[in-house]
Amino acid sequence: MRVLCSGWRRFLICIPLLFIVPHLFSVNQIQQHRPKLDMPNKSGNKFDHLVLGPAAGQGLSNRLHCEGSKALNKTHFSNNRRVNAIESTTFVTVFSVYNTSPDVSRVTVGNTSYSKVERSMAILDVFINFIQERMLQTDVIILTDPASDLYVNRRGVSVYPIQGDYSREKLMLQRIRSYIKFLEKNLQEQTQKDVRHYIFTDSDIAVVDDLRWIFHDYPNFHLALTFRNNKQQPVNSGFIAVRGTRDGITRAIAFLRKVLEVYSSKYMSASRMLGDQLALAWVVASEPSFDAKRYARPEPFMKDIGGSSVLFLPCAIYNWTPPEGAGQFHGMPLDVKVVHFKGSRKRLMLESWNFYSSTADISDMLCLILSSGRTKYDF
Repeated sequence: MRVLCSGWRRFLICIPLLFIVPHLFSVNQIQQHRPKLDMPNKSGNKFDHLVLGPAAGQGLSNRLHCEGSKALNKTHFSNNRRVNAIESTTFVTVFSVYNTSPDVSRVTVGNTSYSKVERSMAILDVFINFIQERMLQTDVIILTDPASDLYVNRRGVSVYPIQGDYSREKLMLQRIRSYIKFLEKNLQEQTQKDVRHYIFTDSDIAVVDDLRWIFHDYPNFHLALTFRNNKQQPVNSGFIAVRGTRDGITRAIAFLRKVLEVYSSKYMSASRMLGDQLALAWVVASEPSFDAKRYARPEPFMKDIGGSSVLFLPCAIYNWTPPEGAGQFHGMPLDVKVVHFKGSRKRLMLESWNFYSSTADISDMLCLILSSGRTKYDF
């Protein structure tokens, strides 16, 4: 009887193992065959290819819903509106090619291998591609150092040299100076009938909807800025729109001069990065009646700042950033108009254009961006 009971005990003990052992073996097999870079890791290492993860915003009615890189709902674009009623608009960016020692390191995106300089030029090229694809008959002007060896042979694109200090340490400061000099020159040459609006942006953005409508839909602003709910840097300098009337350009120049003055006197310690954004925030906050609580609501609003009528546009729509910023953790708005590939997202910008070129579906491309948004890539 004792032996019988002992045998049954061994049998009862072994029954769970019959289920557990095969399960452990199957899990081990899955772990062995799982791709090593299937999801972002926590070490901060950058990846050399796109990595898709969960798309934020699932279940929210006003956010893009995705299954992998396939859009499940429709984005809201204005491209089907009549463009011929809109006055001409030109994009302006600051770009400089630095004289660097020979760079033997290369990265490959798609079927193309790039050196460091070639990568920068490829990003500039994609910047132009998105503008000319999504905003037909829109010109692009590149402000650059006269000493820079920059040549761009593209229809509707011109290089505009402006003297200054384009070193990496002073580039953000120089950008404001170049904007001012460019606007001053155009104000001198402008005729009464010649109204051309300007949108000043970083060169690492993708325009995914027609931005000319902001000048039509908001007819009373002199310049427009993008904002986010960030206490230290609520105003982003990567997007500044200027109305092309004499009054609009004049007041925009005055506003930017004030920003430059504050930048030079208060934030030179941050001249390489962020100084311009800190100066912008200071100028806006210096208006006695300005309520900083407006930054918490992602809705456009107007405010008079130092005699200039400023339109504030939410970054979530007009300056949406994959790696950070307002809106990232709540997904991508269905009416997003600009995607800003700041920081380590430059590869994602090139990959997105390659994907769009092969599919011609802007919503699916946005899903690719959204699903890749929290991954650090190799440049």
